[in-house]
Amino acid sequence: TSNKRTLRTLFRPAVLAPPVISETSPSQKKLLAYHRGKEQQEMINQLLIDRALEVYYITMDETDKEDAALPITDLPSTVRKYFFFSLAYLADYFFLKKCVQSNPVVPIQQQWLRSMLAMVPQSLMEGRDRELLTEDLLKEVIRDYETSMQRCVLRRALIKPDIPELDQLEEEAPLPLLPLGLDFSSTWHDSYIKAKNQIISTLHILHPTMKTLLDFGYTAFFNFLVVDFSSSRLKGPVDCKSLKTDASLSCSKAEEEIMSTWYQRVISLFSQSEALDGVKLDQLELFYKCVAVLLSNQLKELLQRTTEGFVKLFDPEDRSHLPLFKMDLTFDENRMEFYPSLQDLEEAILFVVDCIGQTLQNVHTIPALLTGGTATLDAELPPHTVQWAKSTLKKSITDNLQGPKEHFKGYVESYGWLVDGTAEERISRFIAEQPSFDEYT
Repeated sequence: TSNKRTLRTLFRPAVLAPPVISETSPSQKKLLAYHRGKEQQEMINQLLIDRALEVYYITMDETDKEDAALPITDLPSTVRKYFFFSLAYLADYFFLKKCVQSNPVVPIQQQWLRSMLAMVPQSLMEGRDRELLTEDLLKEVIRDYETSMQRCVLRRALIKPDIPELDQLEEEAPLPLLPLGLDFSSTWHDSYIKAKNQIISTLHILHPTMKTLLDFGYTAFFNFLVVDFSSSRLKGPVDCKSLKTDASLSCSKAEEEIMSTWYQRVISLFSQSEALDGVKLDQLELFYKCVAVLLSNQLKELLQRTTEGFVKLFDPEDRSHLPLFKMDLTFDENRMEFYPSLQDLEEAILFVVDCIGQTLQNVHTIPALLTGGTATLDAELPPHTVQWAKSTLKKSITDNLQGPKEHFKGYVESYGWLVDGTAEERISRFIAEQPSFDEYT
C-alpha cells in the first residue's frame, strides 16, 4: 500500500501486442510496428526485472523478504549490475537474431517440387481453379521450407537465453522433436542384398527374355486389330450374311498373320540357349509359366482392344462410323415384314463379338511346342468384357432401330388395310348391294 515507485508498480504486466486485422496503409504499418517494438521492449525490461528480483530474493533472509517492495534506486548494486548485463545480453541476442534472419537461405530445389506434383493424381490438377490452388500450395510449401531453414540456421548459430517468457515474444512454435523409440543402429545393406538376390532368382519377369517378349508384342500388336470395320460405312450398306462372312475371313487372316510373324519370332527366341541364361533347372517350369502368362496377356489385350474398337463404332454420341445395313421391306402371304428380321440383324452384329473371342484360342505354349504337348495359352476374353460388349451393342441396336420401326409402322397404318382383308371385304359388300351405274363409276 506504499506510494513509492517500486519495481512492482513501475512496469505494467507483460502482454502480447494485439493482432492487426484490418487493412492499414504503409505509414500506419510503420507506426504500429514502432509501438509494437516499444511494447516488446517494455516486456523485455519487465522480464529482466523479474529475473533480477528472483536472484535478489534468493540471497535475502526470511525476515527481510517481508520488505521486498523496494524502489529501483534502493536495489543492491549486484542486482542492478545483473539487470543491465541481462538487458545488454538480450539486446545483443535480438540484434544477432535479426542479422541471421536477414541472410538469404538456400532455396528449395525445383526437382523436389516437381516430385511432389508428380505424386498428385492428374485428375486433381485439371481446371483453372485447380491450377491456382496448386500454385498456392506450392507457395505455402516454399514459405514453410524457408521458415524452417531460417529457424534451423538460427538454432545452430545462436544460443537462446534461458528465459521461458521469451517464447511469447518470438511467437514461434517449438521445433519438432526427434522420434523416440526407433532403433537406427541396425544395418540395412545385407538385408537389401539378400532381398535383391531373392527377387532376381524368383521374379522371372525381370529376366531379359521377358523384355524381349514385350518388345515383340508391342511391335506386332500396337497398331493391329483382328477385325476392323471402321471404314465399312464408306463402302455403303452391307447385308447380314456379308457381315458374318467378312468377320470370319478377317479373324482367320489375322490369326494366320500373327502366327506367321509374332509367334515365329517367339519360337525363334526360345530356340536359342541364351533365352534361358541364369535360369536354374529347378526354376525352369516356373519360368515357362511366367512366359505363358506374359504371352496370354498380350493376346488378351489384342482381343479386348479389338472388341472395344468394334463396340465403339456403335457409339450413340458419335455416329460418323456407324455401319450401314441393307434391309428389305417384303410382302409375303399377306404380311409385311423386314428381311432380314430385326432379330437376325442383332444376331449378326453379336456374331462379330463371338468371332473375335474365338480367335487365337489354339496357340501352343512354349513347353508344349518343344515337347510335342497339347497345352495352349489362355487367350480367352474375360466374361465381363464379353457381357459388357453384348449388352452395350444390344442397347445401341435398339436405339438405332427406332427409325426403321417407325417407318414400318407407317407402312402398316397406311396400306395394311389393302392386305389384311379389309379392302376385299368392303368390295364384296359394295357389290352385294348392287349399286347403280353412277355408284359404280
